[in-house]
Amino acid sequence: MAKEITSRKENYSQWYNDIVNKAGLAENSSVRGCMVIKPYGYAIWEKMQSALDKMFKDTGHENAYFPLFIPKSFFSKEASHVEGFAKECAVVTHYRLKTSEDGKGVIVDEDAKLEEELIVRPTSEAIIWDTYRNWIQSYRDLPLLINQWANVVRWEMRTRLFLRTTEFLWQEGHTAHETREEALKEAELILNIYADFAEKWMAMPVLKGLKSPNERFAGAVETFCIEALMQDGKALQAGTSHFLGQNFARAFDVKYLTRENKLEYVWATSWGVSTRLVGALIMAHSDDNGLVLPPKLAPIQVVIVPIYKKEEQLEAISQKAHAIMEQLKGRNISVKFDDRDTYKPGFKFAEWEMKGVPVRLVIGPRDLENGTVEVARRDTLEKEVLKMENIDEKIEHLLERIQDNIFQKAFSFRDENTFSVDTWDEFKDKIEKGGFVWAHWDGTSETEQTIKDETKATIRLIPLQRDGDTGKCIYSGKPSEGRVVFAKAY
Repeated sequence: MAKEITSRKENYSQWYNDIVNKAGLAENSSVRGCMVIKPYGYAIWEKMQSALDKMFKDTGHENAYFPLFIPKSFFSKEASHVEGFAKECAVVTHYRLKTSEDGKGVIVDEDAKLEEELIVRPTSEAIIWDTYRNWIQSYRDLPLLINQWANVVRWEMRTRLFLRTTEFLWQEGHTAHETREEALKEAELILNIYADFAEKWMAMPVLKGLKSPNERFAGAVETFCIEALMQDGKALQAGTSHFLGQNFARAFDVKYLTRENKLEYVWATSWGVSTRLVGALIMAHSDDNGLVLPPKLAPIQVVIVPIYKKEEQLEAISQKAHAIMEQLKGRNISVKFDDRDTYKPGFKFAEWEMKGVPVRLVIGPRDLENGTVEVARRDTLEKEVLKMENIDEKIEHLLERIQDNIFQKAFSFRDENTFSVDTWDEFKDKIEKGGFVWAHWDGTSETEQTIKDETKATIRLIPLQRDGDTGKCIYSGKPSEGRVVFAKAY
């Protein structure tokens, strides 16, 4: 199967597409720009969803659900928001079809035009803040900490499975607070949750920081973000948390009675991550043999493959395999026994390697005699023979080592591809080669846009704490308050 994958060096983009296809994660739909997430790919998303959902609930957030459709007039209430999303909106104009006059199909019924067009949600701030006006009356109703798991639509001309599709799945949190300080604290709390999830579950090191005004979410006062480095040297925005100030509260007239008996606008945040994280997982860790999954997000953490020639051998191996499975399940380790008789062991090895299963156990007649099992790691492709005694404990510790090793490998890659430059020529050289480039910027949108036009690099983030490393902008030579992170990005 690995022979069917284009190598990363030969064509990174095709390598990515090959893995998504061969590992059975997703495929293009007959609906242009949309994807079908296949069971194995959706199982990875479910693992992500489960972990994040617990993190949100552990910090006091609750789930709700809001409409898919948003009246067009709602988008006109927050000017920068509508400007940011106007070109990506899908619009519903009619509510009925009818049979065509020739009887060969259906057409839109021109008499069924909506009085007001509906926007298929690209994000839900508008509909949610219109709802919050009815939910919030006084400080006793705050903070309001709501999250929803949903799909959204942003009309894309150039799509890539998981990374950028017209419709995608995500979670979006929307919170309301009494004070500016509380809202900012919430935005940073979520930023840290996203960073912890990326590093501890996805085994993907990230940088935390603020977006520049040019890259900020439409309608936000500040956008916090996490950025990860993919194996081709491009950055990927893996999550954002927005401090919205009072912009949406003012736009939708959401006021509360303060403790001092005064009417004030509430302070807001919104935040989200999407199925783009599945794409990040692929690009951060996988190799030319297929998918590599950190154990915490692998739908199947251990697969057991029997080696046999006679049916009675399979029966004896099966008994031992099921005993091991019960031990592993007792430690909350997901395990599959692949006893399909329609495929040879070599095919099974290649298939599970392609799908990124972290650990493969192989049991044959000789293993039964010796009380051993062959253990293969997906991350290093190393094999060893272990005694079956306490195999569940051994595998649990091995999965922990694999999780850590995958993170350390990604961390080392990022470290080796992070550079600090002081001149424009140095900057252009490093950006062309790929990686995170720390450089001085004069703080103006004009310089930022010029750098983007000339190099295709964008400011990925401004550090949360500037280290006092003042200097001169690499492009304009004007004073700089500190270095920011540039990179080419997805």
